[in-house]
Amino acid sequence: MTAPPRRPRLLVLRALGLGDLLAGVPALRGVRRAFPEHHIVLAIPPALAEAALATGAVDEILPAEAPNRAVPALDGWPGPPPDLAIDLHGNGPESRDALAALAPGRLLAHAQPDPTLPRPPVWRPDQHERERWCDFLAAYGIAADPADLRLPPPDAPSPAPGAVVVHPGAEAASRRWPAERFADLVRRLRTAGHPVVLTGGPREDALVLEVAAHAGLPERNVLRGGLPFGALSALVAHAALVVSGDTGLAHLAVAHATPSVTLFGPVSPHLWGPPRSGHHIALWKPGPPGDPHGDVADPRLLRIDTDEATTAALSLLRLVRTGAPRKEGDARVPAAPA
Repeated sequence: MTAPPRRPRLLVLRALGLGDLLAGVPALRGVRRAFPEHHIVLAIPPALAEAALATGAVDEILPAEAPNRAVPALDGWPGPPPDLAIDLHGNGPESRDALAALAPGRLLAHAQPDPTLPRPPVWRPDQHERERWCDFLAAYGIAADPADLRLPPPDAPSPAPGAVVVHPGAEAASRRWPAERFADLVRRLRTAGHPVVLTGGPREDALVLEVAAHAGLPERNVLRGGLPFGALSALVAHAALVVSGDTGLAHLAVAHATPSVTLFGPVSPHLWGPPRSGHHIALWKPGPPGDPHGDVADPRLLRIDTDEATTAALSLLRLVRTGAPRKEGDARVPAAPA
């Protein structure tokens, strides 16, 4: 019996966090449509494998991660070089070089644009992340739609259907709203008659328990330890509302068209925020950009008070109760004085 011909292999590098993965979904789907005959492998941290496969845009995961969001080595790549490699990780030579070390048949990268392109890709620091990578692919003739970001409904049941999901954690302290303000918000939402659950990542149990204690929230309403992606996806997909900082859970709410209030600080929502929709509110105080990986809370984030966050949350919950349809478009960012 003759063996079936080998499918050409395409390797994409985007070895970052959950929010980065979800912001890259439109670009990944553009690649999937442009190369339907290829076996698409995504280099990404192994903890995100389930989320990556849920996008429907990739066939396989290459485990790849490095501390402090550095570019990982791709030593685990098996077999012959990839036929095509695409750098969706960044614009520096490090990510390009990690892919080039595998000697791919062709390499697409911001740091090494094809000199034959009539309009090489341009890295614009003021561009939204979803649009950035779609424009990058467009320079190579690959069509991608920044609005193509929805995930399919998860199969798993929600551990708290219809609840308001409050997520006080974030990878960096600069994007973490104070725990006492989250606790005050939780108290106010419960007083208004809304069931609330708290979530946290694998290393955030102390934080969510602190918020719960100050809010008077029973521990049964605290989902500790970092939920597996399937359960987390179901929780968000069937939530009444998600309230969080600028972190992966906010992107997951957008992916499921779940109403959300996102508290921004060092980075503008015009760069990383939700699409425009009456069901997504990005709270932000304009000012000079800060460090999204800093170790102290950003001053702009601290200028968002509990009254403002509560008002935004309750306004969206009223929409949910009226059954208003969920539609996506560009970010709704309330104006604020500088």
